[in-house]
Amino acid sequence: MKKCLLLIALIASVLSVKAQVSVEAVIDSIQIFVGQQAHVTLTAHAKENAKIEFPQFKPTEYITPGVEVLARHELDTKQQDNGFVARSMVYTLTSFDDTLYYLPPMTVKIDGKAYKSKSLALKVLTIEVDTTNVEQFFGPKDVQDNPFQWSDWSLSFWLSVILLVLLALCYYLYLRLRDNKPIISRIRIVKRLLPHQKAMKEIEQIKADKMVASENSKEYYTKLTDTLRKYIEERYGFNAMEMTSSEIIEKLMAVQDEKALSELRHLFLTADLVKFAKYSTLINENDQNLVNAIAFIDQTKQENEPVEEVVKPQLSEEDQRSQKARRVLKIAIAAVSIVCVLLFAYVLFTLYQLLY
Repeated sequence: MKKCLLLIALIASVLSVKAQVSVEAVIDSIQIFVGQQAHVTLTAHAKENAKIEFPQFKPTEYITPGVEVLARHELDTKQQDNGFVARSMVYTLTSFDDTLYYLPPMTVKIDGKAYKSKSLALKVLTIEVDTTNVEQFFGPKDVQDNPFQWSDWSLSFWLSVILLVLLALCYYLYLRLRDNKPIISRIRIVKRLLPHQKAMKEIEQIKADKMVASENSKEYYTKLTDTLRKYIEERYGFNAMEMTSSEIIEKLMAVQDEKALSELRHLFLTADLVKFAKYSTLINENDQNLVNAIAFIDQTKQENEPVEEVVKPQLSEEDQRSQKARRVLKIAIAAVSIVCVLLFAYVLFTLYQLLY
């Protein structure tokens, strides 16, 4: 009976010890060479819902003078008995001085209470160099060129070939454009005489030639009626030069009153008699008909018409095709030039990377 009670007490004490909160620190190697790395695993045993705070070290921060903390990472949590868990943090250390280092205890806070691990030691060694036999060391080597590989240069080579072809094409298009002479077509603005101004200018010429007093009445009336026909044609827009006198009067009656046309009718009648019936007129009758012609022009003239006329050039079909071809050539030259510039820049960039 006493033995059973003793065994139960022993088991209970072991379980109580195992269930206690604790912190352990283990180093994977107690000695390293200069520049090598060692790993310290810090493990906290606590309840599953306990708040555990491990020491925080920034990269290259010293855990102790001469020993740097390079990094840290947490391991997976392990489940234990009695609702306890084991959480571990691994710290990567290194050193560049050959000596024996004392690593102080690391503090872990569990539910706000600080628990310290045991202290550790780290021995940093240097590699012994036999300076008495220097011939065993390799001396400095000369600068060596990388071996030539076609795969590194093939892209630049073929792009350069394409660039040369495009430059040749661009020069050919330029020659075509140069040989295809541009068609110079300008819009001209010319001043024009109004219909009544032209008519009055011709009447002044009739006066200057003294045709009124001429014995050749037929020439006089032919010149006078032709002047009136041209005026009527430009003023009213119908082909008065190809119409008879009666047809002209009939056409004008649609836009003018009969009283205004009575004197013009008399003038055309007299002119027809002179030209076709060899009718002889007197000088005063010629003067009166001239006055009647001037009066008709003054009564029907339009002075608010524009005195300037825009003359646009008329291009033939061949000229239009030539202009279109020049536009196409200019666009093609511009496009090829842009591609050449981009290719040239890319080839230079790839060559720079290969050489430097």
